[in-house]
Amino acid sequence: MARRPELSNLVTQLILPPFIVLGPRMTPTIRLCLVFHNHQPIGNFENVFEQAYEDAYLPFLDVFERYSESLSISLHTSGPLMEWLVDRKPAYMERLKALVQRGKIEIVGGAFYEPILTMIPARDRVGQIAGYRHWLQDRLGGDVHGMWIPERVWEQTLTSAIVDAGVKYTVLDDFHFKNAGLGEEQLFGHFLTEDEGRVLCVFPGSEKLRYLIPFREPQETIDYLRDVASRHPGAVVVFGDDGEKFGGWPETKKHVYEDGWLRRFFDLLVQHRDWLATCTLADAYENVAPVGKVYLPDGSYREMTEWALPVEKQNEYEDVLRSMEQDQRWPRVKQFVRGGFWRNFKVKYPETNEMYARMMMVSRRFQDAEQEGASGTEFQLARRELYRAQCNCSYWHGAFGGAYLPHLRNGVYNHLIAADNLLDRALNRPQPYVEASADDYNFDARQEVRLASDQLVCFLAPSAGGQMYELDVRSICHNLLATFARRPESYHRRVLGGREQSGGIASIHDRVIFKQEGLDQRIQYDQQLRKSLTDHFWDMETGVEAVASGQALERGDFAQGAYEAVIRRKTDRIQVLLSRTGNAWGVPLKITKGVTLEAGGANLEIAYLIEGLPPGQMFHFGVEFNFAGMPAGIDDRYFFQGQDGRRLGQLGQRLNLQNVRDIGLADEWLGLQAHLESNRPTNFWAYPIETVSQSEGGYELVHQSVLVQPHWHVTGDKDGRWSVVLQLEIQTRNNEVGAAEPVESVAAR
Repeated sequence: MARRPELSNLVTQLILPPFIVLGPRMTPTIRLCLVFHNHQPIGNFENVFEQAYEDAYLPFLDVFERYSESLSISLHTSGPLMEWLVDRKPAYMERLKALVQRGKIEIVGGAFYEPILTMIPARDRVGQIAGYRHWLQDRLGGDVHGMWIPERVWEQTLTSAIVDAGVKYTVLDDFHFKNAGLGEEQLFGHFLTEDEGRVLCVFPGSEKLRYLIPFREPQETIDYLRDVASRHPGAVVVFGDDGEKFGGWPETKKHVYEDGWLRRFFDLLVQHRDWLATCTLADAYENVAPVGKVYLPDGSYREMTEWALPVEKQNEYEDVLRSMEQDQRWPRVKQFVRGGFWRNFKVKYPETNEMYARMMMVSRRFQDAEQEGASGTEFQLARRELYRAQCNCSYWHGAFGGAYLPHLRNGVYNHLIAADNLLDRALNRPQPYVEASADDYNFDARQEVRLASDQLVCFLAPSAGGQMYELDVRSICHNLLATFARRPESYHRRVLGGREQSGGIASIHDRVIFKQEGLDQRIQYDQQLRKSLTDHFWDMETGVEAVASGQALERGDFAQGAYEAVIRRKTDRIQVLLSRTGNAWGVPLKITKGVTLEAGGANLEIAYLIEGLPPGQMFHFGVEFNFAGMPAGIDDRYFFQGQDGRRLGQLGQRLNLQNVRDIGLADEWLGLQAHLESNRPTNFWAYPIETVSQSEGGYELVHQSVLVQPHWHVTGDKDGRWSVVLQLEIQTRNNEVGAAEPVESVAAR
C-alpha cells in the first residue's frame, strides 16, 4: 500500500495544476469511492439470507467481476452475514478473496455484529471492532483499516474506541458535516477528527448520490460528478449505502440487473475514466491529503434522526418540511434543520430499553467474570453470544420493521440468555439453585426484582403495576415476554388515508404499499405495555370483544400503580410478595400477589389475595398474561386444555372460555408449552396482539404476542377477602442452546 504524502509532496500538490498530462490522457480530476454495505441481522430467517444473496449479493459480484480490471470498490459485509456466507457460500467467499488480493475490492471492517456503537460499553466497542478486523484479515487477506459505522449513528466520543481498535478512517453522511456548519461545496474530500488525542479520518458520504444510485438513470450520476469535477478538480466524492438497494429492495432486482442499470452505470464509469476514477477508501486515504479538521455533532443519517422523534413531533416535522420545500429560502435553511437523537428510541419504544438494559447486565457480568480470572471455551463463547445480542436492528424502527419484528427481538434475547447460561458453566455454578435480587435493572431510578433459577429467570417491576416484564426459559433461550405494544406511528396517517403508490422505482423511504387489505381497520393502540401480572378491574358486563378492541374501561388503579415488594427466602424456594392499596370503582381495596420459584423448577406459583371487599358487592377482576415468540396462523402453534391436551385452535384465534380450570399454549417448533392452571373455576379470554407496522416490503400486520386473561366475578368472604392460586408451568423438549460452537477470533480485545 502506498505511503501517505509527505510534506514536500503536499507542497508540490499545492503549486501544481489540478492534473498533469501523461501522453494522450490526463490523470482523473475527480475520485469516486463506491462503498457498499451488505447486512443481515442476527435472528433473521434463513430464507431471507438466501433471497438477499440470490437477488443482490451474488448478481452484484457477477457484474462487478466483469469490470474489475477497470474499477475498484470498497465493501463492508456485516459479521452475521459474513458468518453465513462462510458457512453456506464458500464459492462466493473464494471469489471475493481473489478480488481482495488483486486490490480491486477493499474490505471495510466494522463492529462484528453491527451494534449501534453508542449503545454498547466502550470495552465492547473495542472488542467488536478489533475482533472483526482480525477475523476478516485471517479469511480474506489484505489490511483492514477502515470501518462502517452502523446506521451512521455518531457521537464524537466514539473516536477514541475506534482508533484504539486499529481503525484509521470511516464514512459518515454529509448530513453530519452540514450539522457541524460545513457547506455542500466543502465536502469533497476527507476530514480529520479527534477525541482524547486519538485522530481519525472521516469521509462524508453524499446524500445526493444515495438518492441518485440506483433509482435514477446512470447518466444523471455522471452529469452530477462532471459538474463537481468542473468546480472542484481533485475532489473525492463518496457514495456509501446499502448493498440491498442493488436487487434486495422491492422491484430493484429487475431494475438493476434485468433492465441493466448496474451494467450501464459501470459502462459509463469506464467510459469516463479520463476524468473520473473509481478508487477505494484506502486509496483516497493514502493518496489525498485531508481537507481540514472537524468535530461532528451527535447524529445519524437524516431519515434516522426523523424516525427518532416522538410521533407527534415527527408528524409536525414532516408537515413543516412539506410546507417549506417550495419556499425560496429552503435551500439555505435546510442544513440547519435536524430531527431527534438516536438514544431516544429507548424512550419511544420502552421494549427496546428492556433489551438494552438486559444486554448491559450481561456485559457487566461478563466483565466481572473476566476480572475474576474466568477463561476457557465456554467463557469465550459467552463473549460471542453477548456481541451477537448487540446487533442493532431490533433496537430501533424506521423504514424497516426493526423493533416491530418479533424474530429479531427473539434473536437478541436468545443470545443474551445463552450468554448467561454459558457464564454459569464457565464459573462452575452449582445447580440447581434459586436466587432473588433487587436493583435498578432498567435504568428508571426505581428498583426492579430479579427472580431466577437454573430453569427460569423473571423480572418484576413493582413501580409499574407489579408487572412481570421478562420471563426467560433457559433451556431453549427464549423470553416469553419479548412483547411489543401497539402505539401510534407517523406512517399510520398514510395507512388511514389509504394512499398506495404504484409504478416506478422508488427509494425505500418513499414507498407506500399495503401487504394486506383492510389495514386501516386493524390499527389499535394500547394504554400500557403488553406484559404479565397486570391487574384489571372491568365493568360487570364487559366481554372479550370490548377488551380486545380497547373499548373496555379500566375501573381500578392497579394496572399501572406502584406496588411494594418484599422478598422471602428459603434454601430452595423464594417468593416475591407485591402489595398495593388502591381502589376500584372508588372502593378502597388491597391486592397482594406472590410469585414463587423453586430451585430446579420450571413453573411459577402466582397467588392473589384481594382484601377490603364490601359485603355483597361483586367485582369483575382479571389478570393479564402475554406470551411472545409463539406465532399465529400455523397448525403446530395452538391452544390446548386438560390433561389430554385437547386442542382449541391456532394461537391467532379469539377464545372465551367459561368455568374451566386451565388453558395452555404450545409451539411444537420451539418445543415449548406454557400451561396456566387455576385452583378455582375460572373464565379465560385469549386473543392475539397484532401491530400495523412498516417494513421494506410495505405496511403489514404483525403478530406480536398472545394475550391470555383469567378473570372472575369476585365477592368477598365474611372477612372481605378473596384469593386464587395460579400455576404457570413451562415445559420444553429441546436441549440447552449456545454451548458447543468453535471459538473464533472475535475474542480479541
